[in-house]
Order: sequence, then structure tokens, then C-alpha cells
Amino acid sequence: MKPAIIFHQYIWLINMLRQYRRMTLEELNQRWIADEVAEGNPLSRSSFNRHRDAILDMFGVIIDCDSRYHYFISNPEVLDDDSLERWMLSTLTVGSVLSDSAALKERIILENVPAGEEFLQTIIRAIKAGRRILLGYQRFGAEAYEKIVSPYALKLFHQRWYLLSFTGRHYAIYSLDRMLSVTLTDESFTLPDDFSPQQYFSEYFGVLTDETPMTHIVLRAYGNMANYLRTLPLHTSQREVAQKDDYVDFSLDLRPTSDFIGEILSHDAALEVMEPLTLRQQLQRRIKDMCQRYL
Repeated sequence: MKPAIIFHQYIWLINMLRQYRRMTLEELNQRWIADEVAEGNPLSRSSFNRHRDAILDMFGVIIDCDSRYHYFISNPEVLDDDSLERWMLSTLTVGSVLSDSAALKERIILENVPAGEEFLQTIIRAIKAGRRILLGYQRFGAEAYEKIVSPYALKLFHQRWYLLSFTGRHYAIYSLDRMLSVTLTDESFTLPDDFSPQQYFSEYFGVLTDETPMTHIVLRAYGNMANYLRTLPLHTSQREVAQKDDYVDFSLDLRPTSDFIGEILSHDAALEVMEPLTLRQQLQRRIKDMCQRYL
């Protein structure tokens, strides 16, 4: 069986149990046949058990069975937030749906993805093997240069891939679309036991990381913006703290770097910074400078 077909079956099982929470094998089989997952062929118990094992290996998703022989995902948290498993499932789900909808390709519009993805495979190999890489890199408006770095982690943000690395003296972020070349070296490195990429980015929005102090922020969302923030929070610390007829207040605790400020400004008048005053004044200056462009 082709890998694409097998992945489609894995994804179908995961999404079906996420949607219906608990299902018997008979219920799964009925939906399996109705959806023509395997060209109308039934889902046998042996095939189901093989798929359960493969889903655990690939996605870390545990499909358990209760005393009433209902199957369910016992660790749904692995598919929450910004986990790799969640991203893989989402990407494969979209790919599977699109492959079944080739006739509609003119009616499905995707976002452009910048260059740089050709370096992903080499970087992932380096991360997996603990090997340093030689980067050819050119920042916007600057001369090209080469640098040997230890690749610590990859992060996807606003349709761009970024590499978190250690240069030997400090951490550095490199955008893959500005890489000119990536070469695996013979030099090895070890990720420190006490270093967590998730923890490193946890105090920030986006990929820019600097010494901006931790700040308690209160955002006021007007109209439907509140629902957008409820369904897609800006940060894991986001909490709803007040609700009125025409607005909702949310609190966040993070370091408000340029990425965060840019995100706030991108929502125009639908978002307003209420606290702290220093951040509010910073946004006032940004908005004033923007207005000067149009005089």
C-alpha cells in the first residue's frame, strides 16, 4: 500500500476519534465504509490494531479502549497548542484533503511560502545527528557571510521557517529564506540537558528574542476581535479578565518585542493596549510615525 494512502487512514482514525470522542470498532467500521477510506473495504480488527501502533509511533497519540469496548484518545493534550504532533497532523490532514480535491485546485487558494525549505532536510539531519552546520547567510541590506553554528531547533512563524542556533557565545535566530547555503560539518555538539526550545520561546510572541523585560499586558478587544482571540490566543498566558457589551479585556504575560507590537498594530482599531502605560505610549509613537507617512 502506498504511504500516502496509509497516512490518509491514520489521519482519518485520529480525526474521527477527536470528533466523536468514543467509538466502538463497529461504529468506526461503519463510518470507515461510508467514507470509502479503503475503497469501501471494511476495517478489520487486525488492521485497526496495526494502525493504532503506527499512530502511537508517528504522532505519540494513544488510542485506548474502555471497559465498554469504546476506543478513545487517552492523551489528547499531545495534539494541543503548538506541538510538532499537532502541526504534523494538521499538515497531513490538509494534504490528504487537497489530494482528494484535485479537481477543485482552481478554487483552493493557498498562501505563498518563501524560499528556504530546501535547507530543511539538511538542518533536521544536523539536529538529529548533533552536527554543527556551516551557514551561508545574507541579512536584508547587508553583506553575505558564513558562520558555523549549532542547530538547536526550528520554528515556523508567519509562513517562514526560523532556526534557533548557538554560535558558541550566544543564541541566534536565522531565517531560512535568507540562507544561501547549508553544509553539514564534522563538528559535533550536544544540546544542554537543561535547555528547552519551548521554554526559550515561551516568554515571547514570534521569533524575535531580546532583553525586553517581562510585562503584564491588558488588551481590549472590540467587536468580533474578542472571538478571534478566544479561538486563537496570541500567547499561552492569555486570560480573559473582563467582559462588557462592546469589548472584552484579555491579560498576557510576555516580553513585548517588535513581533508582538507588529501583531497588535496589524489588527488596527480592533485591539487597544490598556496596560502598561509604557507600552501604550510606545504604540502611540508608532502610530504617530505611521500617520506622518500619509501627510
